[in-house]
Amino acid sequence: MAMQMTLREQILMRLVEVIDPETGVDVLRMRLVQDLDVEEGTGKATYTFRPSSPLCPLAHSLAVDIKHAVASVDGITQQTITVTDYVNAAELTEIINSDDV
Repeated sequence: MAMQMTLREQILMRLVEVIDPETGVDVLRMRLVQDLDVEEGTGKATYTFRPSSPLCPLAHSLAVDIKHAVASVDGITQQTITVTDYVNAAELTEIINSDDV
């Protein structure tokens, strides 16, 4: 009998598929997603997105791709994303946590 993967494991499997177009490397290997915490019972995911540089031109699109990858996991009900080490971190944090993205 196969063991069912946890929500956290499913998220990590999806994040490996999100590739940084500049490097061709997935966002997990690049350590762009950190401090992933998932409440298995409620489906709430919390994590930090750290763009590859403070002026990363792809930060917004990568953040959206990451958010969509996490949202695609069955059972995820909510995400809280914190952007760090980026010139517009506060602004991008606000945008990426809105329901419009």
